[in-house]
Amino acid sequence: MGQHSGYQNEIYLQGLAEKTPPFTTDATRLEAVAAEAFAPGPFGYVAGGAGSGATMRANRAAFDRWRIVPRMLADATERTLDTTVLGTAMPAPVLLAPIGVQSIVHPDGELATARAAKALGVPIVLSTASSYALEEVAEAAGPRWFQLYWPNEPEVCASLLQRAKRAGYEVLVVTLDTWTLAWRPQDLDQAYLPFLRATGVANAFTDPAFLAGLAKSPADDQAMAVLRWVSLFTGQDKSWDRLPFLREHWDGPIVLKGIQHPDDARRAADAGMDGIVVSNHGGRQVDGAVGALEMLPEIASAVGSRMSVLFDSGVRTGADVLKALALGADAVLIGRPYVYGLGLGGEDGVRHVLRGLLADLDLTLGLCGRRSVSEVDSSLVRSA
Repeated sequence: MGQHSGYQNEIYLQGLAEKTPPFTTDATRLEAVAAEAFAPGPFGYVAGGAGSGATMRANRAAFDRWRIVPRMLADATERTLDTTVLGTAMPAPVLLAPIGVQSIVHPDGELATARAAKALGVPIVLSTASSYALEEVAEAAGPRWFQLYWPNEPEVCASLLQRAKRAGYEVLVVTLDTWTLAWRPQDLDQAYLPFLRATGVANAFTDPAFLAGLAKSPADDQAMAVLRWVSLFTGQDKSWDRLPFLREHWDGPIVLKGIQHPDDARRAADAGMDGIVVSNHGGRQVDGAVGALEMLPEIASAVGSRMSVLFDSGVRTGADVLKALALGADAVLIGRPYVYGLGLGGEDGVRHVLRGLLADLDLTLGLCGRRSVSEVDSSLVRSA
């Protein structure tokens, strides 16, 4: 049988002792469960998106427009999900997307997430906006990549990259689509922005180049430190001609996150980038934008032979993962579901969500007549 599907048997066997899972195994219901459990501000921050939420709906609709075509008698009893992306070996083509300020839903935040992921061997992509310093998270983590919100001061950028490399982060993921916050009604209606409360700023507040620009330490003048953070990490779009700076200060693979047009993907490849993430930030940045999965086949066709193509935005189930792989992704990043798990059950909650996703992926792979993710191609799906 598959290496991850045993979680299903474990759950059924625990039922003999009248024990059920800590919360739902249906990843599409996690948001509704979290809505009942989270405080309004944190829930809106995690669940909300730009404007009317049209892009979040488009992300899910894009998955529904593809259908899986199973094959029979494929000898798929024994299966493996193992893969390697940009030099990182992983037990499945799944990484944890970079999500900041995780301590707003659970005090252990990114530390709990890192421990849960490490137990399963799943790589994390740590956000610049982590609630804990990248070194501290590294100690708790297994395979790890670092996501950069590109600072407006080169010295701070170089310092963050140096720290991440020293702490064992293997791949740099540069988010392009969030140089300023979109109009987000759910956050605005609560007047809720965690960064202004000095949450999600741990990497800056522990960075020597950032601190060098302060007259007093953040402990002595938090308001001024927060103001400096805002001025450094928001308000300035970057340009293609600045990519060489990143290469000068990072000697590992570099991935650009937020690509939604094949021409931008080609420019990334031409610039010598090692990968891209086809993503619309889970619908959090541009209202009324195209569903990310809708663009994946065209982008993968344009650059898939030249660089690694990853995908996020709207992934919830094992079937979703397989559809993204069939349409050209080398791996996917899972986002909101694991944060709901964190808020509902801390480290154990994250582990429950991840084990469920991996089991679902494993079982669905086999039931589709595939024995490994390397056997997944466009023949697996048909447009609806």
